[in-house]
Amino acid sequence: MKLAYHLLLVMVLAFIASTTVQAEQKANAIHQPWNELLNKHVKSINEGVSTQADYAGFKTEQAKLQTYLNTLSQVEKSDFDSWNKATQLAFLINAYNAWTVEFILSEYPKIDSIKDLGSFFSSPWRKEFIPLLGETRSLDNIEHTLIRGDNKYNEPRIHFAVNCASIGCPALREQAYNAQHLEQQLTHQTTRFLADKTRNYSDGDTLYLSSIFKWYQGDFEKGGAGTHSLADFILLYPNALNLTAQQQQQLNNNTMKIKFLDYDWALNDSQ
Repeated sequence: MKLAYHLLLVMVLAFIASTTVQAEQKANAIHQPWNELLNKHVKSINEGVSTQADYAGFKTEQAKLQTYLNTLSQVEKSDFDSWNKATQLAFLINAYNAWTVEFILSEYPKIDSIKDLGSFFSSPWRKEFIPLLGETRSLDNIEHTLIRGDNKYNEPRIHFAVNCASIGCPALREQAYNAQHLEQQLTHQTTRFLADKTRNYSDGDTLYLSSIFKWYQGDFEKGGAGTHSLADFILLYPNALNLTAQQQQQLNNNTMKIKFLDYDWALNDSQ
């Protein structure tokens, strides 16, 4: 009797595990159209450390983008909650980036910056136009509530993955994010951004960093890699910044000055 019970339990657990894997595989497969659009319309520049978006090219395939966005909108919150964290995070990053491109296309080519889509009294990132997971959301809601809220994912590298359609941003990746390769993708996005000398560089005893590190310093100080300060996070990637042994020691001793650079909000357009 006990043997039969255990066999039944094993079979049930195996069925649940198989069903979960199939659901997550299906969840990752829905990003293929977005992957194709990115492959085609995002161009690598500056020896690969940055990219530009061909918004005119995206515009010619806006119907395909909108079909993809409709697919994302149809995902039920209960299904999303059943996925593992990597599948969830890849979904949210892709959603943020794809809706940002759609947002730009709503007025392109009549804009020079994503800020043109807002006003003095209204931030473009707070505009609620995104039907996702049972609510109408803003870009801010996706980033700050779904991704960063409650420290659910404890992943500061998302700041190098979500893209604000601006020159100052980390590169819009040329491929969609997916659960299977998410760790490698986030690591690559981090190192390529730190290696971009127009946004981050060292000079003697001073480290010049993107304002992203100022705005979200708290995220980098409580990162999942055991970091407790911004310097700790930077020291995880010394080669990307070409930091000398002396500079690394200065960072470690908190004797290296850190200054934050101005942010370029001009559109990251390839035209």
